Amino acid sequence: MSQHDILPSYVMGGWWTPAEADAADAAEVRDASTGKLVARVSTAGLDLAGVLDYARTVGQASLGELTFHQRAVLLKQFAQALTARKDELNALSSRAGATKADSWIDIDGGIGVLFTFSSKGRRELPNGQVYLDGPVESLSADGSFLARHIYTRLPGVAVQINAFNFPVWGALEKFAPAFLAGVPTVVKPATPTGYVAEAMVRILDETGLLPAGSLQLVSGGVPDLFEHLRLGDIVAFTGSASTAEKLRAHDSVQTGGVRFTSETDSINASVLGADAGAGTPEFDAYVKQLVTELTAKSGQKCTAIRRAIVPAAVVGDLVDAVRDRIRQRVVIGDPRADGVTMGPLASLAQRDEVLRQVHKLVDAGGEIVVGDLATPDVLRADGTTGPADDGAFVAPLLLRFADPDVDAVHTVEAFGPVASILSYDSTEEAVRLVARGGGSLVTSVATHDPAIARELVGGIAASNGRVLLLDRDDARTSTGHGSPMPHLVHGGPGRAGGGEELGGIRAVLHHMQRTAIQGTPELLTAVTGVWHQGATASAEGVHPFRKALSTLTIGDQVESKSRRVTLDDIETFATFTGDTFYAHMDEEAAAANPFFPGRVAHGYLLVSWAAGLFVDPAPGPVLANYGLENLRFLTPVVPGDSIRVTLTAKQITPRETDEYGEVRWDAVIHNQHDETVATYDVLTLVAKE
Repeated sequence: MSQHDILPSYVMGGWWTPAEADAADAAEVRDASTGKLVARVSTAGLDLAGVLDYARTVGQASLGELTFHQRAVLLKQFAQALTARKDELNALSSRAGATKADSWIDIDGGIGVLFTFSSKGRRELPNGQVYLDGPVESLSADGSFLARHIYTRLPGVAVQINAFNFPVWGALEKFAPAFLAGVPTVVKPATPTGYVAEAMVRILDETGLLPAGSLQLVSGGVPDLFEHLRLGDIVAFTGSASTAEKLRAHDSVQTGGVRFTSETDSINASVLGADAGAGTPEFDAYVKQLVTELTAKSGQKCTAIRRAIVPAAVVGDLVDAVRDRIRQRVVIGDPRADGVTMGPLASLAQRDEVLRQVHKLVDAGGEIVVGDLATPDVLRADGTTGPADDGAFVAPLLLRFADPDVDAVHTVEAFGPVASILSYDSTEEAVRLVARGGGSLVTSVATHDPAIARELVGGIAASNGRVLLLDRDDARTSTGHGSPMPHLVHGGPGRAGGGEELGGIRAVLHHMQRTAIQGTPELLTAVTGVWHQGATASAEGVHPFRKALSTLTIGDQVESKSRRVTLDDIETFATFTGDTFYAHMDEEAAAANPFFPGRVAHGYLLVSWAAGLFVDPAPGPVLANYGLENLRFLTPVVPGDSIRVTLTAKQITPRETDEYGEVRWDAVIHNQHDETVATYDVLTLVAKE
């Protein structure tokens, strides 16, 4: 792409750019270090309504043909494709001011999200299209009327409006769960770094693996976007709190049924425990983390530390330690120069905005104790050092507030390499100061004292989406204050946007609708793909353990013969296993127990016998038993009772990349009175053929 070209969009099955005559007012994007033109950006003439309709029709249809597991496998393949070409992305990212370490956070972090959701999708979701939520609810005495909660995918499009600081990770953290849920995505990257997102989408397109309409990219403005949204669509926004509120107020969200979530700027805190004075490992870890958050991505992270809340007695030590570490470790300059550890901000406009916010903090009483507002000398790409007037550079800045309750320090965010020190005298005051931020994405706590950790977490958890506990034992393995993990909540209350939808399977379910389904066991089995007690079952013909996955069907069943339990059996099992609990060995003591009529059989004896009653022992399609789940003992078994077991194929889950799959069997043990003795699920691995 030439620097004079319009950055293309990937829409409606192909790459699109506006006519040159329509793009006279295209925005210019410049290299963050040198000021050289990188690209022009415009969506003049783009049929945005057509883009959304293409997602709702073509994208919904192509994704709807796939199961959760099939989509998960594709996510892994996308990750592998990006990994193979990440050097291209790194080179582009350096134009946006990202160092190698910054690019690792964004690009490798985004690729890691794809790998994580691929793995979780295959482990935690069924190989189907419906997800069950919670247990069966029986609504009738005879079991003929049941209810379940299920999740099914939304019928619309997931529109993702991303911030400039993470053009790859920011897009992929939203795309991965939407794709896994089966909802097509339209990505709208921020203009200053949209060319990195464009390259990422181009790589995915060139794999030939993207289902038609599953991913589209709009490179430029979307002024009338919300006018075209409707029920079934979802918007995920990352950016400023003020913009989020304007979008949230739109009629499409307020009355039109469009789901809107936001992850916005927040005044995150890091608390140094009262036990973590200078010279302790916790103090050193705290300083290292604070400097990292000041300089990584040049402080342009929504999770960066903005308020360093420390005991009053160590403020001076902290300032000295931060100053020393910056002097020893931080080299500011063009990311393409060897040795640079901190690059510029993403644009001159962003630099000017950061300096404006710093002036607000200074005017409110903040004293700059590390760094200054002068344009710093930087290491250029050619190896020379000097001023970089055309670059968006700001030196790391640490401010100190004598009064920790000044409103500005809890409300004004300089979205760059800027943090403020606030002192506290008690744990209660530290908790109160954290809450003054009005809701944050993350707060970290550096302490080795369990009591302090317990008190602080109990006080600050409700103000945060995530809390990181840092001490000498996890300092080396901690993922860090500013690194949200794809397994965990990424969001926070209040000012942070109010969301917690990102992270783990909850992020997938966020793109789905939960619905209560009521009906007969037969119909619930048909809807869910999971057998329910009372639905059709077949215990005739071939033993289910003789059937491969390709011929086994839901409801295939085996009903065992009975086996009588004797006192000798109970005593032999007790002696053999060492489980001589009094309920099995002492008639008087057992009878005094409110749950037992006298000596009873071990529950594990009954489960073991049940396996012997239903297992077909010859080698065959069943490869292994790898667990039991949901085991409950309901009726005690005494000497002289008999037990039998009914085993029914409950759920069949083929594995996309293996020659076997998982079968979940419904197991029920009854006594001679047809009373239920135990219920549980048996998990087996079964060959496909």
